[in-house]
Amino acid sequence: MTGRPERTGSDGGPGDPGGPAQAGVQDGADDRLRRFAAIWSRAIYPATATSMTRAEFERHLMEPARRLAEALCGKPFDPVAGVEAGAALVAAHCTEPASLPHTLGVIDSYLALYCPPGNGQSAEETRARCTRLQHAVAAGFAESLRERTRFEQEAMSRAALRAQADAEQALHSSEAKFRAVFEDAAIGIGIADMDGRIIDVNESFTRMFGGLEHHVRSRKITEWTHPEDSPGVWRMLAELMRGERDHIRVDKPYYRNDGTVLWTNLTVSLLRDRAGSPRYVLALMEDITERRLLNLRLRYEATHDALTGLPNRTFFFERLDSTLGSRRGVDRFGLCYLDLDGFKAVNDSLGHAVGDQLLVAVADRLQSCVTGPGQLVARLGGDEFVALIADPAEQQEVTDFAERILDTLSAPVSIAGRELSVRGSIGIVDGPVGERGSAEVLRSADITMYRAKATGGNRYAHSDPEADTRAISRHGLTNSLPMALQRGEFFIEYQPLVRLSDGRVNGAEALVRWCHPLRGVLGPDQFIPLAENTGLIVPLGRWVLEEAVRQARDWQFQHIDGKPLRVNVNLSPCQLHHPNLVRDTAEVLKETGLDPSALCLEVTESALIGADEALLKPLRELADLGVDIALDDFGTGYSNLSNLRRMPLSTLKLDRSFTRGMQRDPADPVDIKIVEGIVSLAHTLDLGVTVEGVETGVQAEHLRVLGCDTAQGWYYARPGPPEHLHTLSLADATGP
Repeated sequence: MTGRPERTGSDGGPGDPGGPAQAGVQDGADDRLRRFAAIWSRAIYPATATSMTRAEFERHLMEPARRLAEALCGKPFDPVAGVEAGAALVAAHCTEPASLPHTLGVIDSYLALYCPPGNGQSAEETRARCTRLQHAVAAGFAESLRERTRFEQEAMSRAALRAQADAEQALHSSEAKFRAVFEDAAIGIGIADMDGRIIDVNESFTRMFGGLEHHVRSRKITEWTHPEDSPGVWRMLAELMRGERDHIRVDKPYYRNDGTVLWTNLTVSLLRDRAGSPRYVLALMEDITERRLLNLRLRYEATHDALTGLPNRTFFFERLDSTLGSRRGVDRFGLCYLDLDGFKAVNDSLGHAVGDQLLVAVADRLQSCVTGPGQLVARLGGDEFVALIADPAEQQEVTDFAERILDTLSAPVSIAGRELSVRGSIGIVDGPVGERGSAEVLRSADITMYRAKATGGNRYAHSDPEADTRAISRHGLTNSLPMALQRGEFFIEYQPLVRLSDGRVNGAEALVRWCHPLRGVLGPDQFIPLAENTGLIVPLGRWVLEEAVRQARDWQFQHIDGKPLRVNVNLSPCQLHHPNLVRDTAEVLKETGLDPSALCLEVTESALIGADEALLKPLRELADLGVDIALDDFGTGYSNLSNLRRMPLSTLKLDRSFTRGMQRDPADPVDIKIVEGIVSLAHTLDLGVTVEGVETGVQAEHLRVLGCDTAQGWYYARPGPPEHLHTLSLADATGP
C-alpha cells in the first residue's frame, strides 16, 4: 500500500510503555485508539485543506478510529464503519489525492495491532477484515467525494446559468462572480462552443492535462477519443450538441500529451440562452485516476486467489454465469472439476506449508494447460480447481483438456527435498448454454468428480443425469434421516426363523424399514449405508434393539406354551466400534426384563475379517451376558476358518448363494458337499447353522437332511408385522 507511514517515536505499537502499569482495560483501549488516531492524523494532516488545528483534527479522527477498531473485532463483522470513515475524511476536507492511500496504509499497518488479544479471531481473519475495511473506506471516500463533486457541479451549473441570465443587466458583476467560481474550483471546468471547440478552461482543467493551456484550448471535443470510452458516449454527446438532451454523466478516459491516461468523472451540460437556444457546452471533470487504480487493485484482490494467483470462486462464478447466459456467439460450454487425490494426507503428514507449495505447483501446471482465449482455470478453495471452456467445438475438446490436466499432473513435484506424486479426479460436464444454471452445473460436476474418485481416482468421468439423480436422492435421504428418527418414521418387520427338525417357528429376525413421507416404504439397503456414513446408525441401531427386545418380551407373554421366541437384531460395523454397545444392550435387556438368551445379535462376516481382540472384546462381554452372537452372511467374507474358534459365536448364518442349487431336485452336488462340510464344521465347533433365502420345499428338505438347524425365507413367510409372527407360532403350537 502506497503512503504507508513509518512506525516511529511515541506512536509505537501496543507494547509502548507510555502509560501507567496499573491502567484499566478501557483506559488501555482508549490509549491505543489515541495512538492510532495520532498516527493517522500525522499521515494525512499535511495534505488536508481543513481549518482545524492538528489537535482538533486528531480528536476528529478518534470516533472513526474507534468505529474501525470495533468493526475489526466485532461479531458479526460489519464493514459500514469503513464507509463512514471514508466519508468523515471528505467531511474534514481531506480530499487531496494523497489522503486516501495514506489512510489505507495506516489501516493496513496499524489497525490490526489494536484488535484486543484473545477474542477468538485468527490472524488470517483479522487480515481479511482489514482488507475489507480498506475497501469500505475507499468506497465511502469515493462516494462522499462524488456527492461533494456533484454538489459543486450543480452549484457551478446554477451559477453559470444565473451568470448568463443576468449578463444583460449586470454583465461585469456576473462575470466577476462566475470567474471567482470558475477559477477557484477544485474540479476541472471547460467551456466549448456549439461546434465543439474549447474556448475557455480553468487552472484545474489545465493541470489535469499536464499544465500547458495551449494543449487544450482551441481543441475540439471530438478529438479526445479513447479505446475504453463507454459505449454510446459519443452518440449521447452528439444528441446534446443538437439540443436533444441537456446532460451527460460518464466515467471517461483521456490521453495526456505524455501518453499517460487520465480517468475522469465527466459531466457535460448544455447551456441555453433566454430563448432556449443552445449556446455553450459546459464540461466538469473530476480526476478519478488514483481511485480507479485503487479499485482495480482491490477488485483483483477480491477476484483472485492469494496463494496461487488463479481466479477465485467469485471470478469463476461471474464467468460461468456469463457463459451459461450468453446469447452472443457462445452455444456450448465445457467444465472440468478437479479434486486432488490424497491431498489431506500431504497436509497431515508434511504440514500445511508443504501443502501450500504443492497447490502453487499444481496451479502453475493447470495454467499451462490453457491454450485458448475461451479457457479459464480457477481455484475454488482447498485442493479443488475448475477449468471452464467457452464454446468448445465438440465434447472431445473438453475431454482433451481433462487429459492434458492429468498428463501435466503425472510428473512428481519436488518440494523441500521430497518428490511428491500428484493425482487428481475430474468430473466433466458439457452441453448447450441456456439450459442449466451455474449451481446445477457445478453440482453435477462435483457429483461426477466423486464418481471418478470412487472408482480409484487419477481419472476423469463424464456427467450422467441418472447418476446425478441417484446422488441427489441419497443426499436428500441423508439429510432427512435425523428428523425421520425423531418423527418416528421407522418401523420393524419380522421374518420368522423356523426349526428344520419340526417346522416350528423358533424366532424372528428384526428388519428395519423407513416409511418415507414422499418415497413410501424404503428397505434397509436404501438407507442403512447412509446412516453408517453419517454416524446415525448408532442411535438408529439402539432404537431397533429397544423395539425388537420389547417385542420379544411381548411374544414371550403371548406364546401359548410359554416358551420365548428369540429375536435376531443386526449390528453394523459402526455399532461394533461404539464404546457403549455392551452397556446399552444390558440396559435394554434390564428395562424390558427379557432373558438375554432370547436375543441374538447378528454380525456380518466381513465386519470381523481380521478382527483383533479389541474388536472381539465387546462380543465376548455380550456372550458372557448370555446373548447369542450369530455370524451373518457366512461364506462371503473369505475369513480364515480357524478364526471361528476364537470368536464368541453361537450360530453361523449361511449365505443364500450356497443353497440356490438345492431349489431343484436333484440338487447341485457341489452345493450339497459345501453345505455338508460347513454344517459338519459348525457342529464340531458347537455352533448352530441357520440358512437364509429358503424359497422352496425341496430346498428346505435338502437342508433338513444335511443337518441345518434353522432356516428363513419366503418359503415360510415374507417379513411382516409382529402379529403375523404370533399367528404363525400359534398355528405351529396347536398343530393339525
